[in-house]
Order: sequence, then C-alpha cells, then structure tokens
Amino acid sequence: MDNSCSRIHLKLIWRETQGLILMNTGGGGVEELAIPYHLGLILQLSPPVFSVLQTQACGFTPAVLFIYATMKYILVTGGVISGIGKGIIASSVGTILKSCGLHVTAIKIDPYINIDAGTFSPYEHGEVFVLDDGGEVDLDLGNYERFLDIRLTRDNNLTTGKIYQSVINKERRGDYLGKTVQVVPHITDAIQEWVMNQARISVDNNGVPQVCVIELGGTVGDIESMPFIEAFRQFQFKVKRENFCNIHVSLVPQPSTTGEQKTKPTQSSVRELRGLGLSPDLIMCRCSTPLETAVKEKISMFCHVEPTQVICVQDVSSVYRVPLLLEDQGVVNYLCNRLNLPIEIRPRKMLSKWKEMADRSDRLLEHVSIALVGKYTKLSDSYTSVIKALEHSALAINHKLEVKYIDSADLETTTLQDDPVKYHEAWQKLCSAHGVLVPGGFGVRGTEGKILAINWARKQKKPFLGVCLGMQLAVCEFARNVLGWKDANSTEFNPESEHPVVIDMPEHNPGQMGGTMRLGKRRTIFKTKNSVLRKLYGDVEYVDERHRHRFEVNPELKHHFEKNGLHFVGQDEEGERMEVIELEDHCYFVGVQYHPEFTSRPIKPSSPYFGLLLASAGKLQSYLAKGCRLSPRDTYSDRSGSSSPEADISELKFPSL
Repeated sequence: MDNSCSRIHLKLIWRETQGLILMNTGGGGVEELAIPYHLGLILQLSPPVFSVLQTQACGFTPAVLFIYATMKYILVTGGVISGIGKGIIASSVGTILKSCGLHVTAIKIDPYINIDAGTFSPYEHGEVFVLDDGGEVDLDLGNYERFLDIRLTRDNNLTTGKIYQSVINKERRGDYLGKTVQVVPHITDAIQEWVMNQARISVDNNGVPQVCVIELGGTVGDIESMPFIEAFRQFQFKVKRENFCNIHVSLVPQPSTTGEQKTKPTQSSVRELRGLGLSPDLIMCRCSTPLETAVKEKISMFCHVEPTQVICVQDVSSVYRVPLLLEDQGVVNYLCNRLNLPIEIRPRKMLSKWKEMADRSDRLLEHVSIALVGKYTKLSDSYTSVIKALEHSALAINHKLEVKYIDSADLETTTLQDDPVKYHEAWQKLCSAHGVLVPGGFGVRGTEGKILAINWARKQKKPFLGVCLGMQLAVCEFARNVLGWKDANSTEFNPESEHPVVIDMPEHNPGQMGGTMRLGKRRTIFKTKNSVLRKLYGDVEYVDERHRHRFEVNPELKHHFEKNGLHFVGQDEEGERMEVIELEDHCYFVGVQYHPEFTSRPIKPSSPYFGLLLASAGKLQSYLAKGCRLSPRDTYSDRSGSSSPEADISELKFPSL
C-alpha cells in the first residue's frame, strides 16, 4: 500500500439507502466511503447542510477529513413600537423549521446595560425566566423553550452589559496589545464572536444546531441597539448572503376613525433599517385584521421587497395559530430557497399538532377559574410562565381557563378602610374561583393579603398551589393559625420575629443582589410514596426543577408542622431544604419551593399545575384512582420527556367534542 500523501478531490452526497457517502474522484478513479453519523468529525448533520474542504490526505481515511456544517442565521428585528410580538414570531419561525426536521437554536439580544434580567422589577420587562444553569433571562427565552421544546443556557441571552464586561475584561488582561478599544471593531467583533460560538451549542441533545434564530430586542433606531445593528451589518458579509437573512417585524395600525390600514410607520421603519445597512428579506406586519392586497402591494413597492415577502400576522385567538399562519403564507418555502435549506416538502406532523391544539383551544366549552393572588397583577407579562403553565394544564383536561387576577394588597383590612369597593371586589373574585394560586415574589407589600387568601383556601378546602414565596407564606399561615405562633413570619419581612419559620440561606450574600440566589436546576427527593405530587409526577423518586430564591423554610421547626398535618414530602439531596409541602385531609393543598412553570410545555404540562387544574375541575381523585390516567374524553398525550416532535405527536390524540 502506498502511504505517500496525494491530492484528493472530495464530494459529499446523500443516498436514502446508504446515508452519507464521501466520494474521492481524484487519481482517475472513484472511491466511496460510508460515513457513520456517530463519528465525531461529522457534527450530526441533516444533509445536505454542509461544506467540504479539499485537503491533503495520506490514503483515504476519514481521520484527515475536515467536514463542517454551515450555520444558517435568521435575524428578527422590530420597528415602530416595542412589545410588538417579535418573541412569538421568532419562536414560530423556529417551530416551523423544526417541524421540517432541522435542529434549531435561539438567541435573544437585549440592548440594556444590565448584565442580566435578575434584578429587574417585573413591571420593567415582565417576568424573569430562569434556565437550567441558573441564568436569569428575558421572558422571550421562555417562549423559545416552550415552542421549540429545547433547553437554553444563560449565554443564549446576550446583553450590552455582558458584551462590554467581556471586552473590558480582555482590555484589562492586555488582550488588545495596547490598541485603542472602540465600539468598532472591538464591541462589534465581540458580538459576532458571541453569536457564532453560542449558535453551535446543542440545545436538545440531538446534535449541533443548523439554524440559529436571533431576536434583537427593542426597535430599530434606538440608540442603545446601534452597536448590534452595526455588528449584524458586518456579520451578513462575514457568513455570506446565503447563510443570513433578516425578518423585520413592523406595525400596521388601523385607526378606528377611518378603519384604513396605514403603511407609513412600516415604510419609515424599513427605510431606517436599510439606512443602517440591513435590508429585510421578509417584512412581517402585525395588524388587527388581515392585510388587504392593496396594502401588501404598497408595502412591497416602498420597502423594496416582493409582495410574497410581505407576511400578514394578524391578531389570532391563540398563539398556537401563529406558526400555522406563517406556514400558510409560504415562509418555509421562502426560507428554503433563500438559505438553501435541506427541507423536504411533505406533510409535517409537528404542525398538525399545533393545529389540533389551536382548534381544541377554540372549541372548549367547560370553564375552570383560578384566582392568581400576586403583587404584580397590573401587568400580565409579570406571570407569563405561570399563565402558560395553567393554560397547558387546562388544555390537557379539556377546560377553558379563566384567570382572575387579584392584587394581594386588596385583600388586606387596610384596603377595606381606604377603598371598600376594591376590597369587596377582590374577595368576591377569590371566593368565586375554583382554585387558588399564590406565585413567587419579593418584598413585604401584599404578603398579608396572600396569607389571608391561603387561610381561606385551607379552611374552605379549595385547591391551592403555592410557588416559591407562595409555599413559604403557606408555612407562615399554618404556623400562625394552627400552631398558634401569632408572630410567625419570614426573616425577609420581620427579622425580629420570635418564630422565624422562613430564614435566609447560609450561602446568600446580602451585600450583592445580582446572581446571589439559589438558582437553576436542583434535585428534589420525595420522602414518602403517599405524596399526591409524587403520583402526579409519575411515581418517581426525585424530580429536577428550577429554583430562584434567597430564603427557605427553617428546617429546625419541621417536626412542629409534621405532627400537626403539614408534611414536607420533598426535600433536597442533603435533606436540609424543604422543597414540597402537602396538607393532609385536603383535596389539594400543595406548596413547592421551586418554579415548575419554567419547564411546562404545551403537550407536557407541569405536574403541580396539572394537579391544581384537576382538583379545581373536580377530577383529581378519579385521575389518581385510574392510576394517573385521563379518561378517553380527556386524553391528551403521554406527557413523556421526549423532546422529539415525532415522538410527542405519535401519542397526541385529541377528543372530538
């Protein structure tokens, strides 16, 4: 055998019967080599998204071949106003591409200077979403995880603060060799490098992503987002046109005075974006009613795109309909041609799942109402994941969800004196609800109102779920009204309490607020087989859920509660932290220290929320008696842990109503 090195000419092809084949057409003949997917040199590609480099090789062995996937980038920008729905549209684009068999990841860029979202008030940007690795991020990453059924990391949320911190740290280390550090090229290069590196990180254990959907927060023209716009202006040339496209989301208002759809805001927004060096490939128009043909043609004429590149995203009854809306208007076909994606045009089961969910959601007749007793109820985005978890569970049991938002401060006696109407309205909402939910929160305002709501749910035998602070306050309420410790409280609210039933954790650093909580995925061990929540989870010995808290139930007082009927059925691996409480002789009185809403999915509802909805609908006992199986009328899915759309849809069976 001749071991001398020779020039070889490589060609990579895909055959249905044999898979991936590498052909060498050099040396006057043709040699073929089958390439198994498990080889580390091949990044688990879905052919033919790849490039092959000709190289020097000794013989014809795969060890010397350099094969790499070509990443496709889709940038989603917004114009006219913020909060226009870029997150839902970005998630929907990812969903329809994933339904075609592609591996999709997502990155959210927030131009604010904060390092992360951890210290925000919910009234600023909505809820703080927590990831497996403890990252405190924008709520849009929650949309990505729910739509795409993926697990993201903290680096999938990029902020101005993170970029500047990274560049300044490099400058302090001397990485720039004494050069003047500037926005261009150093900040813009750092942004591009971050995006390219993060796009390669696997998010579903099924291989390296092939498509990265990037959402740029805010609106085009904001001074704080200028470095990011400039970075992507350069980026489109770095990765080549066939690997980058821009979707611009704009508003088409329809003033009630005339009823006419106005295109001028969109024209101005696109003109500004093009002036900054980015030309949109698709213009997605948010509007209250479907776009008229003349309006589409006008936007096409003034925004330098074909009419087919103007996509109408009107208000719909359910977010489940948005991917279907995009699919119906040819978005997949356009992206396939524009980015050379390896998509087979065939019926896609994953989208049929979305259609069935949307149809089912629209035709539900039975209602179930949940009283959400919180302190940030003026902005529904403050509880986005909580609401989604309730919706997933309600859909699974064939009920239409009604959420009754109650400001916990309105339940307190001080409100009775200051505003009796508001006080009685709040209590009327609480008393008319089928179940009670007290979510997490921080600060003393409204805590006494939450305790009053918990007391009412316990005494009236109403289904109750307490999450994080809600669980801690349930312990406080029990201590006050059952154990007789009238001043029982959390040291967060009363450091001088003689009965500190909730205390701060030893590792908590009170001198610094950002990133100092107990964050991310932690294991909870069930201590008894008689736990209702354990049965709802599938009779497992432990669960891994996401946490975000600074305070914990005082473990030294545990025995006082358990001998009076409040059991700590779930604890951490060391047995030091109380994770789950259950009250005996009650239809459903459960508290969890973690945030189960962060891992709820449309076809895999979170077990604590699922239990609350079952109990509120009067179905929990029959569900448990049947071995945790729904009746045929309510069959939804096997709620398995698979992230594969094919696996989930195969078991998805909706009833005919």
